Amino acid sequence: MIRLKQLAIAVLLFSCLTAIAAHAQRSDNGRPPTLIADNISIDNNGRQVIARGNVEAFQGNRHILAREIRYDSIEERLYILGPITLTEEGRAVILANSAELDSDLREGLMLGARMILEDEVELTAEELERKDGRLTTLNRATITSCRVCESGKPPLWVIRVRRVRHDAEERQIYYEDAHLRVFDVPVAYLPRLRTPDPTLDRATGFLVPSLHNSTLLGTGPRIPYFIAIGDHKDLLLTPFFTAKTRTLEYRYRQLLKQGKLELEGAVANDDLNTHSTRAYLFGTGEFNLPRDFKLRLGVEAVSDDSYLLDYSYSSQNRVNSVAEIKRAKRNEMILANASHVHTLRESNSESIVPVYTGNLEYERRLFPSGLGGEIRLNLNTHAHSPTSIPDNVDNDDKGCNGGKTYPYEWAFDREYLRITGEADWRKTWTLAYGIRAKYKVGLAFDNFQIYGAKDPGHSDASEVTPLTSLTISLPLVKTDQVGAHHTLEPIAQISWTGGENPDVPNYESTGIEFDEGNLFATSRFYTSNRRERGTYGAYGLNWTRLGSHGLQTSVAAGRVFRNEALKEPPSGGDTRSFARSSGLRDRYSNYLLAGQIRTPSGITLTARGLFENDISFTKSEARASWKNDRANIGATYIWLDKDKSDFLLYNKDEKDPTDISEWAFDASYRFARHWLGSALWRYDAKSDRSINAGLGITYRNECVNITLAGTRTFSSTTTAKPSTGISITVTLMGFTVKTRDKSYVRTCKT
Repeated sequence: MIRLKQLAIAVLLFSCLTAIAAHAQRSDNGRPPTLIADNISIDNNGRQVIARGNVEAFQGNRHILAREIRYDSIEERLYILGPITLTEEGRAVILANSAELDSDLREGLMLGARMILEDEVELTAEELERKDGRLTTLNRATITSCRVCESGKPPLWVIRVRRVRHDAEERQIYYEDAHLRVFDVPVAYLPRLRTPDPTLDRATGFLVPSLHNSTLLGTGPRIPYFIAIGDHKDLLLTPFFTAKTRTLEYRYRQLLKQGKLELEGAVANDDLNTHSTRAYLFGTGEFNLPRDFKLRLGVEAVSDDSYLLDYSYSSQNRVNSVAEIKRAKRNEMILANASHVHTLRESNSESIVPVYTGNLEYERRLFPSGLGGEIRLNLNTHAHSPTSIPDNVDNDDKGCNGGKTYPYEWAFDREYLRITGEADWRKTWTLAYGIRAKYKVGLAFDNFQIYGAKDPGHSDASEVTPLTSLTISLPLVKTDQVGAHHTLEPIAQISWTGGENPDVPNYESTGIEFDEGNLFATSRFYTSNRRERGTYGAYGLNWTRLGSHGLQTSVAAGRVFRNEALKEPPSGGDTRSFARSSGLRDRYSNYLLAGQIRTPSGITLTARGLFENDISFTKSEARASWKNDRANIGATYIWLDKDKSDFLLYNKDEKDPTDISEWAFDASYRFARHWLGSALWRYDAKSDRSINAGLGITYRNECVNITLAGTRTFSSTTTAKPSTGISITVTLMGFTVKTRDKSYVRTCKT
């Protein structure tokens, strides 16, 4: 702080600093300079102002610390003795032994200088020249983002250059005669080089390359090149050349005023397939339309079924392109979408997948003041059409309604249209002793139009469905002696749905999952293509415990029952409602049991299963995981009892159904400060074989990230072959990738 005497001297210096202030007002928005020091004096008949001891000078967005500053009012120059610290805009920091600068600290020469950008990259030189506050030139400089200690040991990597120039406006660093050294050993020479400084998020240029080896594709580098087309769009091109493939991968992104667009894909030329030229395209778009509508577009296209797996782009078994318009408000929802699906599974054909689908839906909520509760109105329609029909199917006796069975090949061989209208009233009451009662009553109308793909005729069916349900629950809350909070909620539901399911194929509600999410739904079917008819209900129990030390436990259990077994349409075959494996087919469903335990140490145990009266499980899944600052480890197990009805429908080429029993393991563990390991493994316990596996190890500190990864795919089909892949990626931190996690930064030994 300036003592009173020093403050008086500073006031006298105001006239000497008028020239500085006038110039600064032109360049720094009228903010005058400020000078603070332990001692300030005037010399040479008022020509020089000398500040000594803990000197601080402020000029606009620039701040300088020094041992001594001499200001010459005639030359308008500052002569500074170090150690000097110059900060600009809170980002760039320059350290120097001495300097000669102009009055606004924008131009001049600094000796024995170090320039630190964003606390990431350090540039060191014998001299540093500043020009117009924008260009900084360093001669005979070294650049590194590694922590440099005074032990005499060279940093892990360093770039030595004859000259380097930093453009603060473009936020670019330009190098002349650059030598990359690793442990002070030359490994590369580049006569010209340009990199963005750490303050720049997007800049045209090469990104981090990687080297890949695959038994299927060969060995070659991936060298991504990023093109910043503008402030709101960019293009990434990544060539990948090996002896077996010539590939160009791409990604295009654009941010619009009312939305965003992203496309990614690749074009390849190889001899792995009958198609010499192979390609895929995935794209997404989201756009804001007038009146709060939103448009979503999704494109997925691939040249052949095995391309995505061969190049490890994706393991998905179908590609889906969709266009959707939606508006969702508090009391209204409007939805319209259309999609095209192509299956990539060798065991499927286009005849069992609805290739073209469309949906329209409108829902409205009303709150009548006199009646109370909520009225919900819904109108929705679904349509789909196949793209091809097997030629070996006889239409004469297996048409839409021409026979008693619907063979596998005809699962989706017809054009299909459903129109549904629903209206219901629902209300909730809180009764004596905290009992909660929810009541629902409604009426629905369904109409089905089915056109034979080869037979010009068609069939139609309609059904009016009344429905009602009552749900009673009793939430109980308790806090025990150790401070844990318990919530126990027994629930019971009784429902009635009139009418019968029309004799039409079950196209929309296949693969039903019975879990705690739909235990108390009025229908377990996904859509109104099928409804649970007659009198039925459900009962169950929810329990949660929140421990005072962070231990959380939850359990849900329940069962569905019916007055009589669910009546199936007379045609059977693909008109059947529930698969055996769903646990819902019989009059009494399987028992549902689900639970989770979460500990403060990051351990989570989750399990869910369906079991019969003899305690034999028909379906179960479990996952155990452990997550903290060092580890993220998880293991999953699934079991599904064989279901002959499902098997015959979806696996017609096989002879016998089998159980599904599978393990999956994934892990990452930081076993040392700079070392991170990762692994994954998927294992088919029923057939006693691995499906895929992977291992990876990463070394990371503040200036480098080295990742070595290997993957192995064991499965073999007509569209996919077993393969092994190895990749290595070396990233110099600080330029295109910042060291955001400071726990990896090394420390110097004292």
